[in-house]
Amino acid sequence: MKAVVALFVFSFGFFLASVTADPDLLQDVCVADLSSAVKVNGFACKENITADDFFFAGLAKPGLTNNTLGSLVTAANVQKIPGLNTLGVSLSRIDYAPGGLNPPHTHPRATEIVFVLKGQLDVGFITTANVLVSRNIKKGEIFVFPRGLVHFQKNNGKVPAAVIAGFNSQLPGTQAIAATLFAATPPVPDHVLTKAFQVGTKEIEKIKSRLAPKK
Repeated sequence: MKAVVALFVFSFGFFLASVTADPDLLQDVCVADLSSAVKVNGFACKENITADDFFFAGLAKPGLTNNTLGSLVTAANVQKIPGLNTLGVSLSRIDYAPGGLNPPHTHPRATEIVFVLKGQLDVGFITTANVLVSRNIKKGEIFVFPRGLVHFQKNNGKVPAAVIAGFNSQLPGTQAIAATLFAATPPVPDHVLTKAFQVGTKEIEKIKSRLAPKK
């Protein structure tokens, strides 16, 4: 299994060498200075670099899924690996409890490709023509979610599941549809949501209360 995962990561990196959503780099490395006040499209480069700038062990262990959705995304992007700055690539590990859901969301800056480590998932994305493209995927299989399209993963099995997700961006960004609409700050006006969803104000306020950040 380790060999298969290694092959997936190698193939994904080879693919990204020719296709990337981020601007091309103009030097060997530009390790992100995450503390810099300089604002650029990405992060300013820091002067002194070490091997640790290119290392992250956070995907080695399963994430805790004892939450409302029964899933956890562990990102390995430029904010965790400063050496990814300008390289146009990142990974995530997503763990799912039985019945767990990675809810409908989009990545505005990247296409996503997932490789199933264990278990099986029902996955899908919705096109701009409002067509659902979905199927079941299991251990060792791959599925692609095109950049910017709403997509989801659901573990309908009786055992935990996990995937490694690759992105052609150092920081793909994530907009969860429900949280974006019902937990924004400042809030989206009720009259916008009631009109869009054709429901009353009470229903909108009930959803907002459930999605409000914990204080």
